[in-house]
Amino acid sequence: MSRPLIGITTSDYKSQIAWCFDWFAVWRHGGRPLRLSPSRALPERLDGLIIGGGDDIQAHLYGGEVQLDVRLDPERDELELALLGRFLPLGTPVLGICRGAQLINVHLGGTLDPDIYTTHQGLKRRRTVLPRKTVDIVGASKLNRLLGGSWCRVNSLHHQAVNRAGRGIEIVARDRDGLVQGIESKEHDFVIGVQWHPEWLIFNRPQQRLFRALVAASKKRMKTP
Repeated sequence: MSRPLIGITTSDYKSQIAWCFDWFAVWRHGGRPLRLSPSRALPERLDGLIIGGGDDIQAHLYGGEVQLDVRLDPERDELELALLGRFLPLGTPVLGICRGAQLINVHLGGTLDPDIYTTHQGLKRRRTVLPRKTVDIVGASKLNRLLGGSWCRVNSLHHQAVNRAGRGIEIVARDRDGLVQGIESKEHDFVIGVQWHPEWLIFNRPQQRLFRALVAASKKRMKTP
């Protein structure tokens, strides 16, 4: 069977090294990665979709307060919201990574914590691609089944997080500080968001199962006209 086409959203200025990690995560598990950014033409169809990490989401999209000294990418916001609006109703498998998990939640009417270090006093600042944060996962969730356990160690590169869950969204993982780290849709076969970056954890087999599961679900979608 040919490889399913997996779109991966990025900014126009994402580094080539970071894109290589995205590309490899999909390719190694049998997918055909396609970079999607505001300046690139969109394909007529996708078998799967990854909403990737990146800049902050515009506050007005979720009714939040405007934050100073943050980097925004309005054109990317529009692109990703349009992609979700087009492909979610078709049942296309979707994985959200970091910003991507937040964007999925915003698309479905949820809200964000605009700056976790402002709203959670005394929170230890962590910014690392290494798995230094512990996350607890709800037992009956898809995320639990995919990762094979009730907890995992993850990296941390964010200062925003999901706050109120959107329509059909269930919060299925939190870190030990109580911040949301994993979400999934109860109304779709495969819509999962994680606040960390599994693409950087290339030797962590449980984390790589997220990409394997996305590709497997996307292969099933290939059979649907």
